[in-house]
Amino acid sequence: MRIRFLSTARQELDDAFVWYQRQSAGLGYEFLDELDRAVHRIKAYPDSCAELTPGLRRALLSRFPYGLIYGQETDTIVVVAVAHLHREPRYWIERITSDSEEQGGEFRASDKPATKPSRRRGR
Repeated sequence: MRIRFLSTARQELDDAFVWYQRQSAGLGYEFLDELDRAVHRIKAYPDSCAELTPGLRRALLSRFPYGLIYGQETDTIVVVAVAHLHREPRYWIERITSDSEEQGGEFRASDKPATKPSRRRGR
């Protein structure tokens, strides 16, 4: 099973690493170690984490207040967000494409915000 991070999730990871490194030398690397353990857990047991919405799960990091929000696309785990758990909840939801229901319920994620169909009112 492959793991792919959306570019926005990768940026969140980089930002968290830098923040922890500034707090204490080496703490950023401890954060990365914890994240790596979570990624290995997801790869081994992709369905074991709490399901947030159909097809979307959250793996919690043990020591840090972060969760990996992820879904599965065929043979790939897609990390949608490296989410700080004490900030705005579900800010990452726009990264899930709106056509997932049209695709037979298959999880789909994108770095581009989901587009919502426009509604035209009849006259």
